[in-house]
Amino acid sequence: MQFFENDGLKLAYIDEGEGEPILLIHGFASSSLYNWIQPGWISTLTASGYRTIAIDNRGHGNSDKPHDKSVYTPTRMAGDAAALLDHLGIKSAHVMGYSMGARISAFLALEHPDRVHDLVFGGLGIGMVEGAGDWSPIAEALLADDPDAITHPRGKMFRMFADKTKSDKIALAACVITSKEEISAENMARIKQPTLVAVGTKDDIGGSAQKLAELMPQGEAIDIPNRDHMLAVGDKVFKEAVLEFLKRNPITV
Repeated sequence: MQFFENDGLKLAYIDEGEGEPILLIHGFASSSLYNWIQPGWISTLTASGYRTIAIDNRGHGNSDKPHDKSVYTPTRMAGDAAALLDHLGIKSAHVMGYSMGARISAFLALEHPDRVHDLVFGGLGIGMVEGAGDWSPIAEALLADDPDAITHPRGKMFRMFADKTKSDKIALAACVITSKEEISAENMARIKQPTLVAVGTKDDIGGSAQKLAELMPQGEAIDIPNRDHMLAVGDKVFKEAVLEFLKRNPITV
């Protein structure tokens, strides 16, 4: 891991390979390790000729983990991603985000459009606009004294994952509500870059990939067959679709 500073925080990132740059932004309660290294994305992209950069979002992985809810807006996390591109001297990159990372990627495209050549939204479809359910029970589960007493299925799932990854659960509880800021359909239509939306057919969080793609001038959608929210990220169909999409949208200087 390497480090840079932005907004008073020390943030971690990976930078591997050579070629057109692609910035990867992981999901809630995850990290570069769990979203991109273990599922094989870093090796797949570098082997395909891409300079692969992955940030650990604030509150996650090896980055600083403030406990203040106000610092976890998608705007501020998108600002971290833009600052990383500045730090590396990259003017424009392919950008791929998964789940919360997809939302951050959308904010990056809206607020720093010149930095984003094209986009991949994984694990988050129309839920980006319409909402992806009530996340208050997830925050409660993360802060529960006794994990065995958690009854909310999604809360139990995220608590188990946070315990497995030895995450800062107070930071995650601060992040989970603030980071879920929705984007209006009108603002989604402002995203002019080519955008691939990919959601698992068994995903009960992300919502329809097709409905989100229809809102954007250059949106397209694929289903990741027989995968839920947790398992879709490393799926072979997903990887093949992303590589094909990147080849169709090269960065030309």
